[in-house]
Amino acid sequence: MFETRETAGRALADAVTEAAPEDPVILALPRGGVPLGRIVADRLGAPLDLVFVRKIGLPRHRELAAGALVDGAAPQIVWNPEVLQGAGLTEADFAEEIDRLLAEIAGRRDRYMAGREPVPVAGRTAILVDDGIATGATIRVAVRAMRKAGARAVWIAVPVGPSEMIPLLRREADRVICLETPRPFHAVGVHYLDFGEVTDDDVVRLLSS
Repeated sequence: MFETRETAGRALADAVTEAAPEDPVILALPRGGVPLGRIVADRLGAPLDLVFVRKIGLPRHRELAAGALVDGAAPQIVWNPEVLQGAGLTEADFAEEIDRLLAEIAGRRDRYMAGREPVPVAGRTAILVDDGIATGATIRVAVRAMRKAGARAVWIAVPVGPSEMIPLLRREADRVICLETPRPFHAVGVHYLDFGEVTDDDVVRLLSS
């Protein structure tokens, strides 16, 4: 369907440009979303930043998310009240885990961004870009966090995703641009001819270009 992330990025940039977002900032999900985010940002003349999402797992069941942490100029936390209640825990019980995740994110951001501060999204159109959507869980959390951070509008822009996810995403985001919704939908990488790994060095290069 798509030859590479770069060809997908050019097609995505065409679609986003045609939609004419007001005062956009491009937020790529590392690492796979960064090559596409670079192309979209350059086409729009918009700043490019990264958005890191980290699951806040229960102490003895890390795979079960009590919430999620999203970084930015003002890091945001989206909680799952049902999970907290079921575990008999409060938000305060996760203070140490949140500090650990913030330190982990800060380390990755510093490695990728060389100490540059996150781009503020308040009052702007925050456009979340990835190389595809599977379950949609990560990008939905990112949408909610961008709203809490004061974005004027939150868009999702991806080349490919499952058709059944699009209505769910449209209930959360102000606009969803998804170029292809193949049936059946398999893993994101199946819909690229070349889905090679995006390395840390690739991310650094793309962010500094």
